[in-house]
Amino acid sequence: MPRASSSRSPRPRSSKPRSPWRRRIVVTLQILIGLAVLAVGALAIAVFVAKSQLPSFDELKSSPNGQMIRVHAADGTVIVSLGPSYGEWLPYDRIPEVMRDATIAVEDRRFRQHPGVDPIGIARSVEVRLEKGRWKQGGSTITQQITRTIFLNNQKKFGRKVREAILALAMELKFSKDQILELYLNKVYYGGGAYGIDAASRKFFGHGADHLSLSEAAVIAGLVKAPSNYSPTADAAAAVGRAGVVIDQMKRNGFITADQAANADPQTLKLAPEPRQNSVRYFTDWALPQLDMLIDEQTAPLDVWTTLDLNMQRAADAAIRANAPEGTQGALVSLDRDGAVRAMVGGKDYVSTNYNRAVTAVRQPGSAFKLFVYLAALEAGHKPEDQVVDEPVTIDGWSPRNDSRRNSGSVSLRTAFAYSLNTVAAKLGQEVGFQTVADMARRFGITTPVNTHPSMVLGTSEVRVIDMTSAFASIANKGVKVTPYGITKVVANGQIIYTHEVDRSHVLVAPYIAAEMTDLLQTTVNTGTGRAAQIGRPVAGKTGTTTSLKDGWFLGFSSGITTGVWMGRDNAKPVAGLHGGAAPAKAFADYMKVAVADRPIEQFDTQVTLPEWQLEPDEESYFGQPDNGTAGVDADGNPLPAPVPGESQPGDETMEIPTRRDPATPPQPLQQPVPGTTTPQAPAPVVPQQRLDQAWIDRVTGRGGAGAARDPRAAAPPPRPSARDRQDRQDDRPYQ
Repeated sequence: MPRASSSRSPRPRSSKPRSPWRRRIVVTLQILIGLAVLAVGALAIAVFVAKSQLPSFDELKSSPNGQMIRVHAADGTVIVSLGPSYGEWLPYDRIPEVMRDATIAVEDRRFRQHPGVDPIGIARSVEVRLEKGRWKQGGSTITQQITRTIFLNNQKKFGRKVREAILALAMELKFSKDQILELYLNKVYYGGGAYGIDAASRKFFGHGADHLSLSEAAVIAGLVKAPSNYSPTADAAAAVGRAGVVIDQMKRNGFITADQAANADPQTLKLAPEPRQNSVRYFTDWALPQLDMLIDEQTAPLDVWTTLDLNMQRAADAAIRANAPEGTQGALVSLDRDGAVRAMVGGKDYVSTNYNRAVTAVRQPGSAFKLFVYLAALEAGHKPEDQVVDEPVTIDGWSPRNDSRRNSGSVSLRTAFAYSLNTVAAKLGQEVGFQTVADMARRFGITTPVNTHPSMVLGTSEVRVIDMTSAFASIANKGVKVTPYGITKVVANGQIIYTHEVDRSHVLVAPYIAAEMTDLLQTTVNTGTGRAAQIGRPVAGKTGTTTSLKDGWFLGFSSGITTGVWMGRDNAKPVAGLHGGAAPAKAFADYMKVAVADRPIEQFDTQVTLPEWQLEPDEESYFGQPDNGTAGVDADGNPLPAPVPGESQPGDETMEIPTRRDPATPPQPLQQPVPGTTTPQAPAPVVPQQRLDQAWIDRVTGRGGAGAARDPRAAAPPPRPSARDRQDRQDDRPYQ
């Protein structure tokens, strides 16, 4: 029986399931494509919005690059111009082709092909970043650079780069390549304050940029990368080397032939001479940063009127140069009675070193710091005539000694200050309190830290020249604080936006304290360590010399002008022969003779009273010995020839031997000359002139041995008034 055939149903086709990773990749790609489309759309919208907001080409040409500042001296003379310097605007067709080619070759060789942002340049920048580990090669185009110059800043932030790219694309849409290159070459910064190729050409080569040689164009084009590093005036070798790179790039990119490149020689270029920078820049470097605190104007050109007196500034510069010993530096600050800085010298030569020692350096003032010791003593009730004992003293294990290595017994405060007796200053500091002395220094404007060790009375705390000068000026101002200032007014667009107002309300000490301090300071100049500072009219001042002759100071005032002078080495090494009463005092006198020449002679509130008797001079006078044992040197530190017995030596001085005053006889004030009058003089007795040497000092002080003569009146010095006596005198003063 045949088998019945059975019908078979067709088998379903087997399908392999898709991989989940493939689906994810497809979805991711779809998302990325969608995001890219959205990003491109957003970018396009942003670019077109930016384009609609861009200024016109003419507006961009006239927009300023930065703030220009003209600084005037007190008489109106423009002493310096700072900020951007603009040359003539050169249209595209007047810009030399070699300048255009050099710029494109070194800054953006695909400038004519890209739309404002160069993807190839960006890719190369990223590649270098991955290889070097840091951003070493920039990918900015010329369009991006001019966009950053006009609209943005140089902050290295991602957000700024995005805005820069959007603006660059918008610039390319709105302006032609020629217009963009014209903007770039007339506005980009080339260093030295020069904006644009014309300003750069005039600064570095002394002529306009409408005619530039290949070498000149290469130098200017090479500056954009790092204006400070490649400036011809700062580093000529670096500028020449960079110009060689530019010429090689021009040859490689077909802008010049090999022969043209070989014939170009940047080393033969003659640079325009740089204007000589003098000491005026020390003043402007100090004064101009204060503008940030005085005004808010950041864009408008400014005219800044200052206190600087050019005649006094020249005299100050000459005084420092003429008197500072060879191998040293010097600083000078001169203030008018209201604090106006009339002269400021921060060093011998601004070109070789622009470090301003007048306002920045901190140095030990030596005995000049005794101003605050004696101010504290006078405020505590002492008087210039008070007697103190110059004797060995030990305070907390510290035993100061006088520079003369001797003690003089009972002396007045006036005598102790005039001859800078260290033991007396130490005793006064201990009596009033070292913290009180430090507080007095801070009260008078010392801004540096002041220690309270006993030795601080001899000036071991470091100070600034301008602070010390301000302190002495406050004494000259009868105890009213004097704050140095350099800017009198600021003018912007013809309108006065700032005027200085002098504050005369801050009283530091009572007027009689300032008058008594002036009394002591006068004595120092007339017969003490500061005699070299005499100028033929009343002068009050103080010398300062630090250990091992590292610093020399003189600070003083006359006829409303207060001047501080410092000299020394920047490395704080000793300077043989450097005493405050020598070179610094001479520089003070040389300067002040010019500074006060046109001012009336002003008498101080107190007449000059000479010390009771002539003490042996200390280290700071002409006849003392430096504490490091070095002797026989001149003012410049050079050794003098060996003395020949019986012969007078260069530098020896003779003077009338002073005698001690009888306490019963009132002191005779030193008469000051009055211009236009003559004072009849009685015939002076003939006094034998004797050399002021060690034998004479031993003779008059009675320290030369048993046979040495001594003034019998010196045997019994008047006793020092008791604390109660001083309190009685203090109670008689008017209440302050």
